[in-house]
Amino acid sequence: MKKIFFTLGMLLVSYSIFAQSAGDAVAGKAMKATQHSKDFLVIQLGYVGLAGTGASAIKSGFNREFNLAFMYDIPLQKTNFSLAAGLGISSTGIYLNDQVINLSAVTTSPAFTSSSTYKKFKLAMNYIEIPLEIRYRQVPENANKGFKVGLGIKVGNLVNVHTRSVETINNSKHVEKESNKSLFNTWRFDGTARIGYGNFSLYGTYALTTIFKDNSTYDIKPYSIGIMISGL
Repeated sequence: MKKIFFTLGMLLVSYSIFAQSAGDAVAGKAMKATQHSKDFLVIQLGYVGLAGTGASAIKSGFNREFNLAFMYDIPLQKTNFSLAAGLGISSTGIYLNDQVINLSAVTTSPAFTSSSTYKKFKLAMNYIEIPLEIRYRQVPENANKGFKVGLGIKVGNLVNVHTRSVETINNSKHVEKESNKSLFNTWRFDGTARIGYGNFSLYGTYALTTIFKDNSTYDIKPYSIGIMISGL
């Protein structure tokens, strides 16, 4: 009987030590994960400019974009570099001044025409994107700290194009929306770059493809510059 109690006691002690070690290991991994940022979440707010043939004929104001992406970071062992890929969304707004574009016109060519009818007129383009990036980090084990640089490309698929116009009719505000993406390229490719410190960076992009399918008149390639927040 004593041998049985002795054996059970040794098993209980062994189990207690094992459980404590396992708990410490899990807690250690959890703590390490909270301290180790891999730039999973990327948020960008920026200004959008228009370049290329016909860009000077488009009268736009402060065009802007909002980008959101989740990226998976793959460190290159024993270096300060890593590769990252992800999935995101992008929304670009072109704000026209005394101009409009008719998305429902029966034509294959885009046309920006003068108009003073509307108080505001916005052309909006929304994409689903796959960003790819090679990264350098001064502190490879924690992207929340130190100097960092990223270069890459992102591939976008156009999911929606619409215009939003605002005018005053009989002293009341009238808002009208029109949606049609037949004039626009379905896919876009952008070169990307960013430089920053800790969670904040300056970023820039330049389109490698044109906005419109027919680019004989408007061979437009947008670019953007702005502020980026990354972490998690």
